Amino acid sequence: MAASHLIKISALCLLFTCVGCTLTPDRIDGAASGGANAVVFDIDGTLTPDVHAVFSVREDAAAAVDTFSRSGIKIIYLTARIPLMQSVIPGWLARHGFPEGSIHVITTREDRKDHAAYKQRVLEEYRNKGWTLVAAYGDSSTDFKAYEAAGVPRERVFALLRRGETECQPGSWRDCYAGWTEQLQIIEVLARGAD
Repeated sequence: MAASHLIKISALCLLFTCVGCTLTPDRIDGAASGGANAVVFDIDGTLTPDVHAVFSVREDAAAAVDTFSRSGIKIIYLTARIPLMQSVIPGWLARHGFPEGSIHVITTREDRKDHAAYKQRVLEEYRNKGWTLVAAYGDSSTDFKAYEAAGVPRERVFALLRRGETECQPGSWRDCYAGWTEQLQIIEVLARGAD
């Protein structure tokens, strides 16, 4: 009973110290006249090895994202991470060498209930403001559902295999990759082709 009580007290302390742990999503600005290109990345399970490894990074993930950034393509980080763990995202991205980009996080109970609808809504706002989504990366069926609903062509959607799994999650995607290293050449071509 004493251990159980201590766990509850520790959880409450963590909750109270993390009241400010949520992020405010970045504002979505309009693209330059004539439009501009953007690429979307899920974070957990896509840039990290799996959805629970929020402090780990996949090998060459930052290099892959940076390839798009160096080509002048806007980077969109779009995550359904729980509010308690959102505040560490900017520091984690910077610490692991990811380029700057817009960070979007869930903020409402409705978003937490339907990750695909939340991600679709954010991406549709980008499209409505003149952005062209030239590629999208994810690891979950909700990612792929959102990308498809937001109009990202299937041949521009790429799935990442979660650590310990043998198949990518189902959805409308072009290819399933075990990691980022094997994609670096393809990403170079995609980034150059988006110019």
